[in-house]
Amino acid sequence: MDHWLEAERDSENERIVLGLLSSLESDGARSQRRIADELGIALGLVNAYLRRCVKKGLVKVYDAPARRYAYYLTPKGFAEKSRLTVQYLADSFSFFRQAKEDCVSTFALAKERNFRNILLWGKSDLAEIAVLSAVDCGISIVAVFDPGASGAPFVGKPVVNDCRDLAASFDAVVITDVTDVRRAYDEAVELCGASRVLVPKLLGLPVPERRGAQQ
Repeated sequence: MDHWLEAERDSENERIVLGLLSSLESDGARSQRRIADELGIALGLVNAYLRRCVKKGLVKVYDAPARRYAYYLTPKGFAEKSRLTVQYLADSFSFFRQAKEDCVSTFALAKERNFRNILLWGKSDLAEIAVLSAVDCGISIVAVFDPGASGAPFVGKPVVNDCRDLAASFDAVVITDVTDVRRAYDEAVELCGASRVLVPKLLGLPVPERRGAQQ
């Protein structure tokens, strides 16, 4: 699980750097506040990443009118942006492929146990892939549970933040929360028992526990 979280942090770090370099390439004079809004991160974090990029030689600073600064990418910065773009696309495809394989395997196990109606626990990219995979696996996704959900549908499926609001019954839960897998698993087990909680392999719960959830 630590390896998964570390990978997630590295991925988020590279996503921010790629977004920052792309933004500066498009308009080096745009404000840090605007960049923060575009990337969905705090203003102070933009400043920290900018300083880091300058220190690494990816970006240079020059004076602009009205006591402002503007930025431009160095040749090293352009090369890094290209590398991150290629890596992002490769990683995205790799994640989709692995997630789809895991969802198919998890749904096959569900069918072996006569679980046909599934509740997804956690709104995420993994949940979206699970919804798409379920169609080919003969599995019905009754809803997606997410404690912070606003109620808007997700990939055409109902989203609930309280399992008592479910309009349809479910046979088992598949964990699709990628931010706090342990918490999601424990809460799902408390709700319906370990035998009815399935965990895709890529989420990284220790193997004995994952097997225990699926046997």
